[in-house]
Amino acid sequence: MKILLRNNDLNEALSFSSNVGFVPTMGSLHKGHISLIKRSLNYCNKTIVSIFVNPKQFNNKSDYKRYPRNLKKDLKILKKLNVNFVYTPNKKQIYNSRNKIKIQLTKKDKILCAKYRKGHFEGVIDVMIRLTKILKPTRIFMGEKDFQQLFLVKKFIESNFKSKIIPCKTIRDKNKLALSSRNLLLNKKDLIKAGKISKELISFKKKLSKKNFTNKIIRLKKNELEKFYGINIEYLEVRNEKNLKLSKKIKNSRIFLAYYLNDIRLIDNF
Repeated sequence: MKILLRNNDLNEALSFSSNVGFVPTMGSLHKGHISLIKRSLNYCNKTIVSIFVNPKQFNNKSDYKRYPRNLKKDLKILKKLNVNFVYTPNKKQIYNSRNKIKIQLTKKDKILCAKYRKGHFEGVIDVMIRLTKILKPTRIFMGEKDFQQLFLVKKFIESNFKSKIIPCKTIRDKNKLALSSRNLLLNKKDLIKAGKISKELISFKKKLSKKNFTNKIIRLKKNELEKFYGINIEYLEVRNEKNLKLSKKIKNSRIFLAYYLNDIRLIDNF
């Protein structure tokens, strides 16, 4: 495994590589990341994993500061997986002042997290464009846990580069909670509660599949979850997975959820 700190090192390492798989991460690696990396290792001749906590995608400075970081542990995991390259750039390597990128979301894209986290996806797309330009990967492996992120990155990257986005299923723990680096910020009690919320929505989706439903049913479920679990839900919506339009049929749709458990923001889709 070779650790690459600078873009020059990267260019030299990848100059003769074809069929390169790329797994972008912000570190604090878990089994979800590992599943993406293993898929890349199976599909591609070379695999590169980036670890970069991107400041531009945080709309809250305190959220950026407390985002969990453990580079030593991450490198140990990646070495065990026999990853070819690890790219750990600093901010200057990514955000070259001469290379400014202007990202504008359309009105129809300003839904779900884009509605509540101003500038978040502009920051995500910005860094993904920069990383794709630098790495020129054949395939980019991304999880479905943040489905809106996957949807938007796929749209921007595949329309501007030859790289292909490969969606990968959400990995869950034994309590059905979607794995996330942010879970490290939760205590044991809150982890159990978050798992119960996931199970309840998985069950709720099964019930919805047997009938047509109205906005009132979704609204009642939102109120019920908030009251029973003592959480603050930002959104609970059913949207078509092909275009993210609001839907009244569960077929080809997903339930999208964002909520605060104490002051930790969690997202999921079912």
